Parts: sequence; C-alpha cells; structure tokens
Amino acid sequence: MSRVLVRVLPAACILATAAAVIPLGAPHTAVADSIIIGGRPAAVADSPWVVALSSRDRFGGTRAGQFCGGVAIAPTKVLTAAHCLRQDVLGAAVPEVRDLRIIAGREELGGPGGQEIPVRSAWANPAYDPRTNAGDLAVVTLASALPSSSVIPLARAGSAAYEPGTAAKVYGWGDMTGYGIYATRLRAASVQVLPDSDCARAYPGGTRGAYDASSMLCAGDAAGGRDACQGDSGGPLVARGRLVGLVSWGSGCGSQGSPGVYTRISAAIQWMAARS
Repeated sequence: MSRVLVRVLPAACILATAAAVIPLGAPHTAVADSIIIGGRPAAVADSPWVVALSSRDRFGGTRAGQFCGGVAIAPTKVLTAAHCLRQDVLGAAVPEVRDLRIIAGREELGGPGGQEIPVRSAWANPAYDPRTNAGDLAVVTLASALPSSSVIPLARAGSAAYEPGTAAKVYGWGDMTGYGIYATRLRAASVQVLPDSDCARAYPGGTRGAYDASSMLCAGDAAGGRDACQGDSGGPLVARGRLVGLVSWGSGCGSQGSPGVYTRISAAIQWMAARS
C-alpha cells in the first residue's frame, strides 16, 4: 500500500514521549541534497507567516516539539490541517494538550528569537473526512497577537494564483529525504500548481487516494524530486504572494507522478464562512 494518508511527523517512531503517528507506505528515493524534498533554507524575514505547531510534552524537545506546520492569516488566527489536531496524532484531545503552541518568527526550531504563543482554542472543520482527506482544515486561535506584518492574504476563487503552471513554494520543517531525517531549520521548495486533470490521473481512487478538485489542489514538479513530506502537514503553499494551499496528503514524497495534495484555500474560505 503506497499511499501516505497524512503527511504528519511520525515522531512516535523516534521519541518515546510522542503519540503514535505512523505514515502508511514506504518512502521513495529523494534527489541528492534534498531539503523539504528538493528545497532550500528559507529566511523567516521573507516568510514571517510560516509557523510551527509545537508540543514538547507530546513530541519531545529535540525539535522544540514541532509536529506540523501552519500559516498566520490574521494576528490571532493560524490555519493548519485538521488531521494535525486529531486525537490519534496528539495522543489526547486538543484541550488536554496543555503546552500546545505555535512558534513564529524563528528559522531554527531550537534557536533564539521569535515567539512561542500558546493556543487559546482550535476549530476543526466538521466536514473533514479522514478516509478521503477532504476538508482537511483547522483554525487555531492564539492567546496573543502576532504583528500584522506576519499575516499572508488568501487566494480567493478565481485568483490567477490557482492557474496551472503558476510557480509556487511550499514551506516547512519536515522530512528532508523521505527517510525520516527531519529539518531543524525552515525550508522551502519551488513547485508548480498542476492541472486538476493531472491530479485526478495521479489519484483516481483506491489505495492511492481520490483527488477532489472542489476541495483539493495539487502541486509538484513533473520530474518529481520537489515536494512536502511528513512533518510539513498544515504548512503553506504560496503562489503570487497569496496562500493557495495547506499541505495535506500524497503518495510518498517527491515521487514522479505522485504530486503533493493540498487543501484548496478557496474552499477553506467557504468552510470558515459557514462556521460564523
């Protein structure tokens, strides 16, 4: 079974204190010197809206407790993947994770600077389906505000940022190789937004998963080698200076013909509007 249901850090395989998070499927060979899978170090000054979700109680202190990514869309609001906040990932319900917080403004997870802000509350999209990964969105409310300069605008329906072939970047601190070697410094990989037809062909259903263009977006490189991976879940996909996707799922990491699948932000806007 080659499908990786969720790209979330399998920290339980590494840290005795972590909850059980086991990705399904064998990793694939990554390109040489790959980072995030085929990426490079990213400067937080150029991407201040990228944040890490952290719980040292649940995932240990080696990487400051980082287990997923997120993105600030308002001074006290962070988007991430719904699957990052599942009880089987955290080992407890969100209100029971006493040290759940976001790390912002810091490139090196264990380094100085930036902020660690406690999570005041979290909302997971009630339409999220863990069997299909559709609706993979959660909103985290922070106990104190980030600067307004740390917020990224959202790409609404019809934005040119969703056009196939558009250059995009995906950010995170996840697996750099596909073999469980995790970054401690923020990375970014350059990818392209792909046509829905390519994504539907890559994920027609069955064990590889089914692509749903109404709620999902996919991006990658035609030759493979550039992608998000485990630990990058919930992190941002950015095109034309706007947020277009959140890392959600895929088959392997950086494999040719198996692009990364992201929560489509234009759909997420509708889900959040329905909440209020």
